[in-house]
Amino acid sequence: MNKLRKIISENLSGKKVAFLFFLTNLVYAFMLFVTIPKTVAYSGGMKLLDMMPLGYDSVYVNELLNKLGEEGREVYLFNQIPVDMIYPFLFGISYSLLIAYFLNKLDKLNTSLFFLCLVPIIAGIADYLENIGIITMLNDYPDLSITQISTTNFFTLVKSLSTTLFFLILIIIIIVVGAKRLKWK
Repeated sequence: MNKLRKIISENLSGKKVAFLFFLTNLVYAFMLFVTIPKTVAYSGGMKLLDMMPLGYDSVYVNELLNKLGEEGREVYLFNQIPVDMIYPFLFGISYSLLIAYFLNKLDKLNTSLFFLCLVPIIAGIADYLENIGIITMLNDYPDLSITQISTTNFFTLVKSLSTTLFFLILIIIIIVVGAKRLKWK
């Protein structure tokens, strides 16, 4: 943990955090406006598995993969997923540094609040595990197991929960930083 704390502490320059924030959101925007709509075009409007924060069941997965058809499944596998293999890394790193940056402004980085920096990393890891599950299902379709679907769904839920938790943490920290600044004036 000390190694991670050191790495984070050494990378807290405002320019570096801002650049990573920009890059992360650029990749996310590319997914939202290019690769996801391209894939959804094959699904008849059904949401992709990684865009379902409340999860899914085997009926939904089978219906989606059937509606996507072979061409749509290939677009999912070779267009959407490759970009979504970059995004979790950027999300985990940039948002971990963003929390650390603001905690540092509050002189709280070297306290137990440092562990809040792990939440985006957990979200990124869960996103990778979700992607691996989706890749497996895309390759195995139509021979999917309930275990395969349930495991992938579990990682979708962990990703969604930890991402939501991250944004709540970030909002609270920004409010505290803002309140502290107003108090100084």
